[in-house]
Amino acid sequence: MKGGILEVFLESAKGIRHTNLIGKPKYYVIIECGIQQHKSKSSKGDHHNVSWNEKFTFELSVSECHKLTHLRLRIMDTELFANNTGFVGEAKVYVEEILDEGNETGFIELTPKPYNVVLDDETYKGEVKIGLKFISNTVINERGRGLADMEGGIDDTVWKKLVDFCKMTWLSLPVLGRKLNPDEYKRI
Repeated sequence: MKGGILEVFLESAKGIRHTNLIGKPKYYVIIECGIQQHKSKSSKGDHHNVSWNEKFTFELSVSECHKLTHLRLRIMDTELFANNTGFVGEAKVYVEEILDEGNETGFIELTPKPYNVVLDDETYKGEVKIGLKFISNTVINERGRGLADMEGGIDDTVWKKLVDFCKMTWLSLPVLGRKLNPDEYKRI
């Protein structure tokens, strides 16, 4: 099994528990993937139809791909008159099979689908809708400049051509707009 990138698209939720006694709820989600976690922005809408439409990226090493069994999405509500937040519910999304198949094929994408939201008392109330994408055989550049394909596929060549074009443009800027001597033609 190889490492890769797991993208989680947090789309929406509906029918979740309303924890505020007064005021309009503002929900956010904490997505945990192994030891990594991301926090979404506050939601739009009411507790019947909540939307986020956010994408989160998790970089997974080879060992993390072996150990990872599920994602945990905790839905929280910002309390109106308190500094703390209220727990609304959570959903677990099992990703072992997705990672396995993604490693075999190099890429897998699942359109957003609903997952049940589990409350404190282990009952269900509402659902959260998420999509997943796993890109295997990728590594993050050490300088944090983005994805690099380890096999040097099409993305690498496009990026290289763009960089070469920019270098060429910057090198030729000083000579634009003036006449060149015959000696200068050799340099360009």
